[in-house]
Amino acid sequence: MGKIIGGESPMKVEEPLSPAARLFQTRRFNCYIIAIIGCKITINSNVIKAGLEHTLIKHPRFSSLMVTNKSGGGMRWTPTNVNIEDHVITPNVDPNMGSPDQFIENYISNVTKTSLDYCKPLWDIHILNLKTSEAESTAIFRFHHSIGDGMSIMSLVLAGTRKTSDPTALPTIPIKKRKRSSNSNNSNRLVKLVSCLWFILQVICNTLVDVVMFIATTTFLRDTKNPLKGAPKTELNPKWFVHKTVSLDDIKLVKNAMHMTINDVILGVTEAGLSRYLNRRYGDGDGEEDAAKQKRNDLPRKLRFRAALIFNIRPSMAIEALADMMERKSKTKWGNYISFVLLPITIALRDDPLDYVRNAKAIVDRKKRSLEAKCTFLTAKIIVKLLGAKVAAAISHRIVSNTTMSFSNMVGPADEISFYGHPMAYLAPSVYGHPHALTVHFQSYMNMMTISLGVDIEAVPDPHQLCNDLAESLKLIKDAAIKTGIAKESV
Repeated sequence: MGKIIGGESPMKVEEPLSPAARLFQTRRFNCYIIAIIGCKITINSNVIKAGLEHTLIKHPRFSSLMVTNKSGGGMRWTPTNVNIEDHVITPNVDPNMGSPDQFIENYISNVTKTSLDYCKPLWDIHILNLKTSEAESTAIFRFHHSIGDGMSIMSLVLAGTRKTSDPTALPTIPIKKRKRSSNSNNSNRLVKLVSCLWFILQVICNTLVDVVMFIATTTFLRDTKNPLKGAPKTELNPKWFVHKTVSLDDIKLVKNAMHMTINDVILGVTEAGLSRYLNRRYGDGDGEEDAAKQKRNDLPRKLRFRAALIFNIRPSMAIEALADMMERKSKTKWGNYISFVLLPITIALRDDPLDYVRNAKAIVDRKKRSLEAKCTFLTAKIIVKLLGAKVAAAISHRIVSNTTMSFSNMVGPADEISFYGHPMAYLAPSVYGHPHALTVHFQSYMNMMTISLGVDIEAVPDPHQLCNDLAESLKLIKDAAIKTGIAKESV
């Protein structure tokens, strides 16, 4: 018999599903969040269970069932007792097998073929004590997206970790500090007023254009058919997850040299890596590249290629608040507060690798001067309430299906952390169940950046090659920055 934990009092008031949670319960958007955690030591499953009992299970969403109202017309979260043994899965594996990395990838792919049991809270964790090229063991978290958005869930997971150097301290997440404007005289105030009015005008114009593009994408505007665009019903296919770790310091070197943000650099790297990969796929596709092949341009002209860029439309949830919530069962804002914008990706071979980053910055800066993300979030919320989740899911499915890929990134801890006493080697989150054959996620951790890919193997048969192209693109961009003299290589 497994140990049963009372996550919430039986007298706890039941809560209806939010519009976003209802959307993620539809067949066309039955999405899951997955987080692959590599640990530096063998995982003790009993320690993990004890840690989950004192943290994650205390959150109401992780100790509630999703129940259909008897009267019909809706679903609700109903508190229940949690049997920890039902959620922590530790399969017996051969520690001396020949290809442990391949086994882990196969195992995770097989997990995506199964659904969570609605008779239990919608999450589980798989522990594989198998040494790979990057870690001594691997933990695979899986959550249904109706529980919350990726930012909230990953923040909640991190709230259960502690710094390896100080087992009592929560992880430190780097926060971008806003520059305070200095006191200005009357002449500068006039300039600021004009700049403010110009900014407002840009926001209005950009928002109108983006809304029109969204409507066009809903009705008729599709991306050009390309090797990375999934076939119809790609969301129902098993997914394959791979990742590659690159140096965060290299990204910061380019960022500082070009006076940009990390987001600008990683989007530029993505644009460069996709261009490199697609050029090979449009060519002979044999995977071999000599100097002549690298320079040959096999890309089609006027390739419309867009990504659904995931936006968190609220401030990031403080890890301290989530840790306090789990410890004292206090309340904090929770749910799916994400939206997405349509991000054009330029697929082209450029003579100067730095042009990829410059182009990415121009696109991101324009999107920052638009209310597209908030408009799409509010529109989806209204449609769910007025027309129902199935109609909202059909519209969202059509929009996403008419683009090519998903893109997101998340800032992680700056220091090494321990997952219930197990030092972490890497963290690679992703998502599946949406109609894209390719999902690219960048996750920072200490001085590393993990490039995590979730792919439909039918569209991307060689995901490791795509990972290598993204990593190689970062190297080329970094080398170009050093070669031009705008950056100095760290010693």
